[in-house]
Amino acid sequence: MSWIVPPPGPDWGLFLDIDGTLVDIAPTPGSAEVSADLPALLDRLSRRLAGRLALVSGRDLASLDRLFHPFRFPAAGIHGAERRDAQGRLHYAGLSSADLEPARAELRGFVSRHPALLLEDKSRSLAVHFRQAPGLETAVYDLLEQIRARLPADARLQPGHSVIEITSGSASKRGAIEQFLQELPFAGCVPVYLGDDLTDLDALAYVQSAGGRGIFIGPRPQPGLGWLPDPQAVRGWLRSLDEP
Repeated sequence: MSWIVPPPGPDWGLFLDIDGTLVDIAPTPGSAEVSADLPALLDRLSRRLAGRLALVSGRDLASLDRLFHPFRFPAAGIHGAERRDAQGRLHYAGLSSADLEPARAELRGFVSRHPALLLEDKSRSLAVHFRQAPGLETAVYDLLEQIRARLPADARLQPGHSVIEITSGSASKRGAIEQFLQELPFAGCVPVYLGDDLTDLDALAYVQSAGGRGIFIGPRPQPGLGWLPDPQAVRGWLRSLDEP
């Protein structure tokens, strides 16, 4: 089956999810590997697009900067709860780290009793990964739902690939892209977003409605969206955009 991708345009703004899109899904967030040429490739594409390239991820900004060192791209982290604009200014939305302190303590105890689970503390969100213990998914969900009910009203549960996260309902990847599109250098561009997860679907639909293109990453195409089958194909496609 042929890839379904739009022809590149000089007025594009490129928005890129990370795990499952740019990099392969790993057993744990800390074990994800970035191909050696990828950071510099993104930097070249950013310069080719006059700075209109941003990372949009469930990871926090500090994690993104470690992955793509030495480059610091405009980026939205924690599903839009934190955002660094093209001028380097930081913006925050939703829950604070202090809001999550009661949940943090309870989840640390729960994960300590189930060593196959992993608690990922992103300060403004808390994610429990059960990739190594899929039989615990229901128990994880039930506990997180109980905890969420005791948190501020903005708290919500966000499922992902073998993970469930307590995050902010007022923050989203779609909202982060909307904010980027109101600012230079992204204002007036054609937004193109690549994503693979449940958290990406709203953003993919949004860029389509805004006159851009959503490109879904996964084993099968999704109706109405562009398509690439896996991160390896994404990286190959991005390299093709870098050709003279």
